[in-house]
Amino acid sequence: MYGLFIILLFYFLGNLISELIGGFIPGSVIGMVFLFFSLLLKLVNPEKVKPVANFITGHMALYFIPVGVGMMVSFHYLSHIWPVIVLASIVSMVLVMVSTGWAFQIIKKWIN
Repeated sequence: MYGLFIILLFYFLGNLISELIGGFIPGSVIGMVFLFFSLLLKLVNPEKVKPVANFITGHMALYFIPVGVGMMVSFHYLSHIWPVIVLASIVSMVLVMVSTGWAFQIIKKWIN
């Protein structure tokens, strides 16, 4: 229960800060960054959070079901713009792959 409390605490803290700054950055991202730094600075015991984190990531596929159902329900709205959605998905995928590879090469040179 402690791990779930910590994860939800940082999630709600991130959402609160996101609301205070006008929602410019999603609250879940802010909470994740705070949790990361809390783990890095050893303010939170990683062994207490690990079982809940493993459970959440192990069942991550379930979190995409509502999105898929929502897209199927809204298919008539999306049907006439699907080429744009597919193109945007492909372009963003290529950009992520290229930038990740580029960052990896820089970090690899930096470490060696």
